[in-house]
Amino acid sequence: MQAVFDGHNDVLFRLWTNAAKGADPVAEFIEGTRQGHIDMPRARKGGLAGGLCAIYITSGDIGDDARDGNGHYAIPLSAPLERAPSLDIALDMASIAFRIERAGGWKICRNGADIDAAEAEGKFAAVLHMEGCEPIDADLAALEVFYAAGLRSLGPVWSRNTIFGHGVPFAFPSSPDTGPGLTEAGKRLVRECNRIGIAIDLAHITEKGFWDVARLSDKPLIVSHSNAHALTPISRNLTDKQLAAVRESNGLVGLNFAVTMLREDGAKSADTPLSDMVRHIDYMVEHVGIDGVALGSDFDGATIPAEIGDAAGLQKLVAALRNAGYGDADLAKICRDNWLRVLRSAWHEAAA
Repeated sequence: MQAVFDGHNDVLFRLWTNAAKGADPVAEFIEGTRQGHIDMPRARKGGLAGGLCAIYITSGDIGDDARDGNGHYAIPLSAPLERAPSLDIALDMASIAFRIERAGGWKICRNGADIDAAEAEGKFAAVLHMEGCEPIDADLAALEVFYAAGLRSLGPVWSRNTIFGHGVPFAFPSSPDTGPGLTEAGKRLVRECNRIGIAIDLAHITEKGFWDVARLSDKPLIVSHSNAHALTPISRNLTDKQLAAVRESNGLVGLNFAVTMLREDGAKSADTPLSDMVRHIDYMVEHVGIDGVALGSDFDGATIPAEIGDAAGLQKLVAALRNAGYGDADLAKICRDNWLRVLRSAWHEAAA
């Protein structure tokens, strides 16, 4: 079985949401559930050895994706969020992560050695990520606290604006060039993340924000869960020029399993073949190189192909890639090793 380290999931958001309804998030993860995509039993069945687990603050109803006769849609950006309630939610999610670790459900990993050790022990290697930085203040005092608690990756924005930058709306067809880039606070955030060793994720930022980070950052560019815009022209996918910049920086792009970002027609249909996933992998390997393509499933945060279903179905994608001509060495890079390379670089552990 090919081990998978996945670049993005929203399992903490699902567990937090269910906990607010009275569920036990620790038992839900460790014992398993029929809900969502990830828990310990399904991860083990599918070879999911670990991944970046997002602290994500919801906007509630993000808007109507009603489509016109051509299947096109454009959802306005969600309104910015206030910091204080966002901080409370982030602390709640972090608490759930620590409780799962204390119960033996996973290991919160702060460096590459932690990931290696977790995998050797058969524990899920969880890396804490913040998707959108509403809990962080402009002076970055909270960043120090979250780093001490284990935060090792963040996206300056989700698909809404923050004090650090501007997010892309959900729209099809649409360019990712939808608005301004980083603010002055956002530029300070990038520099500080580079200094202390936090990976910067560009999955939801505008194209201008992408280029701002490319100019400022001295680390490989990371886009954890986005696909090729040339194949699926949704605002969140990457243009060829962006893919070239990822390659030039020795960075990484992770395949998003969301069907709206895979299908040529952008439709929200789980009846999406694995061949759509393979063609995006093929395209991104062509433009970024085999060392710069990985997986960023968006488990628990998106509609994914029914043939995958959940974490237990990951080996079906591995088999599809193998049938498309990817050998064992390439599969190891796509499924795990490329993520470890760029994270170790962001964390000041090794050259990219």
